[in-house]
Amino acid sequence: MILILLKKEITLELRRKSVISGLGLYLLSIVFIIYLTFSMGLNQITPLVWSALFWITVLFTSINTIAKSFIGEKKGKDIYLFSIVHPETVIVSKIIYNFLLSSLLALTGVLLFVLFIKNPLADFSLFIATIPLTAFGFSASLTMLSGIAAKANNSNILMAVLSFPIIISLLLLSIRITKNCIDGLERSASFDELVTLIAINALVSAVSFLLFPYIWRS
Repeated sequence: MILILLKKEITLELRRKSVISGLGLYLLSIVFIIYLTFSMGLNQITPLVWSALFWITVLFTSINTIAKSFIGEKKGKDIYLFSIVHPETVIVSKIIYNFLLSSLLALTGVLLFVLFIKNPLADFSLFIATIPLTAFGFSASLTMLSGIAAKANNSNILMAVLSFPIIISLLLLSIRITKNCIDGLERSASFDELVTLIAINALVSAVSFLLFPYIWRS
């Protein structure tokens, strides 16, 4: 059933090509603005600033991607889904779908940053491995919070406020790992951050899986 729902999400997304095109244009616009800002200035972009700008770009792209998980759906659709499938199946399928889409956009962001700005990374493979870990954390937390926010008024504002503590933790860990990749440190130097990132992902996923059925019924 998870695969069926996942296929449904992908099929709907492919039919609504304007959504994917809009996200791609949003990502390209941010990178192009960063490129113009630093290419016209006297100071070159430093590796640390490159890292911060990249992850902030990924964060806002992910928020725009995942926010529509429940907030953008028509009223009554959740009631229909609840009558035919388990809520756990719904949340898992949406997390997986958002993870795939967020990872794709993040990897596209890497390509754009490398092409238009520069590549300061000494350990490129570890950096690439960090992207899906962070994307999964964003997907698991924001998908769950999108479900909560969809039940309230001013849902977009509520989602931004609720997601702040978790997202900041994931963002700081990712920036630290990226800094180590830029500095060319041994991979063992990033071990603690990677373990913490995986632990947060596991915790958020478990909480989403356990609590979503109660939120959906409310």
